[in-house]
Amino acid sequence: MSLDSSRLTPMANAIRALSMDAVQAANSGHPGMPMGMADVATVLFSQFLKFDPAAPKWPDRDRFVLSAGHGSMLLYSLLHLTGYDRPTMADIRNFRQLHSVCAGHPENTELDGVECTTGPLGQGLATAVGMAIAERHLNAVFGSDLVDHKTWVIAGDGCLMEGVNHEAVGLAGTLKLGGLNVLWDDNHITIDGDTSLSTCEDVAARYAASGWHVTRCDGHDFADIARALAEAVADPRPSLVACRTVIGQGAPNKAGSHAVHGSPLGADEVAATRAALGWTAAPFEIPADILVDWRSLAGKGAAARAAWEARLSASPQAAEFTRRMAGELPEDKGAARDYLAGLVANPPKVATRKASEMALEALTVAIPELVGGSADLTGSNLTKTKATLPFSADDYSGRHVHYGIREFGMAAAMNGMALHGGVIPYGGTFLVFADYCRNAIRMSALQKARVVYVLTHDSIGLGEDGPTHQPIEHVMSLRAIPDLLVFRPADAIETAESWALALKQADRPSVLALSRQNLPPVRFEAEMKTAKGAYRLKTAAAARQVVLVASGSEVEIALASAAALEADGIGADVVSMPCWELFDAQDAAYRAEVLPAGVLKVSVEAGVTLGWQKYVGDGLTIGIDSFGASAPADQLYDYFGLTADKIVPQIKARLGL
Repeated sequence: MSLDSSRLTPMANAIRALSMDAVQAANSGHPGMPMGMADVATVLFSQFLKFDPAAPKWPDRDRFVLSAGHGSMLLYSLLHLTGYDRPTMADIRNFRQLHSVCAGHPENTELDGVECTTGPLGQGLATAVGMAIAERHLNAVFGSDLVDHKTWVIAGDGCLMEGVNHEAVGLAGTLKLGGLNVLWDDNHITIDGDTSLSTCEDVAARYAASGWHVTRCDGHDFADIARALAEAVADPRPSLVACRTVIGQGAPNKAGSHAVHGSPLGADEVAATRAALGWTAAPFEIPADILVDWRSLAGKGAAARAAWEARLSASPQAAEFTRRMAGELPEDKGAARDYLAGLVANPPKVATRKASEMALEALTVAIPELVGGSADLTGSNLTKTKATLPFSADDYSGRHVHYGIREFGMAAAMNGMALHGGVIPYGGTFLVFADYCRNAIRMSALQKARVVYVLTHDSIGLGEDGPTHQPIEHVMSLRAIPDLLVFRPADAIETAESWALALKQADRPSVLALSRQNLPPVRFEAEMKTAKGAYRLKTAAAARQVVLVASGSEVEIALASAAALEADGIGADVVSMPCWELFDAQDAAYRAEVLPAGVLKVSVEAGVTLGWQKYVGDGLTIGIDSFGASAPADQLYDYFGLTADKIVPQIKARLGL
């Protein structure tokens, strides 16, 4: 389609009309951004974006991310107008209502064409960095015939202010992700008012200093927009296009004001806008000629897809590429079995972070789509293996990303890598720094993304670094996130099982909380007991009076406590509970068998005791409900009462002995 304004203007106005009508009908939403960026989006979709509504999951499509997710009606309008099956006009009428696919902010699980869930500002852009990383990696592995596409982002002032944006921009510039193009809705407006209220930053200079190509355009001049986007496509660096726009463009009385940012225009302003735009169609109606122009855009994408499918069919790598993009794990040729057999034959006394590295040495050979990394803690998290060379601007085939001290940016990028498909990302930092990336972890779960978080130094067991680095509330707070598996393994076998289970979760993320300190083996058989979430590790020899339940590094303490109790004729079970979520998914009979009624139940974990009551009832919860301290680990465990000598007397007292 040409840059004929007589055709493009009505197409853009269709976005404006749908957006203001949907927000008005819902009496809720953000009409200003969709109306302001309608011209830019029209040029992007008509001239540059590679997409095919008939095949929304086509692997070599361009990825389009609406980072400014509050302007969701921009995306919903585009999907409807270009011919995706949904949203239908009925869906758009139902904008922001219960069970509507047109949610307040775009959700990737609701609609094809929504590449990622956005709303928390800045994260869409940071997620897009991960998509661009995945594209470059797969291009290096499979070649341009199969993988050669762009990642486009529309971001607002809020996205660019958020701290995660600084992390993402620095990473993308360092990696020279030239396929990433960010279209900045430079309207100078936030919810509070003009951006001068809160910032004096030269955004363009910051991006340029981070290795980006930067250009500007008039966001309401179709030819100028096309010129700037063409510059972005041609430049080998990631690009920022500053699109100077007017928020609420077309609204005669509210355009350019923060009043149009997050509130309906109101009936009078909607009517005035219709008059100003010359838009005579009724609400939720698109004139046939305008809809034909929009729907005609699909033809170019369909032709590109057909050519790509022909190349795929002729490629000797077709089966492997298809497997990876489908998210299917490769056939297990015995590597996992052999590794576990070795652990059983020679049970190691190692930190679970080391056990994780040992498992990864086998897994990264067997599963070539595993792409790891660390937030500048590679030697501590132990996420790099012999099979994972560095991913860099000089070698995109590498499989270990040096994220730098960018925990939030790393987590958001891993979401993008997972959502792009073809790679399974994992990344490491200290557990205490999960707070830095918590919202991205939450977004992993919300988006059903297969991301594995390797969070080491998981307790006071890290020792002398002290309370700033010692997690106390962190494991429990992560367990509070829905649809996130939190594994805290007790030894090398449980760690290997946790990795195997995490990788099988095609539609949810996992956390591996791993120790700094060495732990003795507690399991001596490979029966995938971790899959149950919790299991009886030791059965009482004497008549059962107590069940000790522990995770991770405290399982050995529970075993020592049980041995002391048994020496005094007190029967004690020990239950290892590496994953609450998997245990809760078991049937009632199994849960009752592992945690039987009528006996004292005692939890032991080097973290907050809040939450353990769901398993031990009115029993004992032994843990740490204060910050830690700086000292060697063994001294800390004694000081905080996490030793058999300190635990056994409490159990006896509760039993009345």
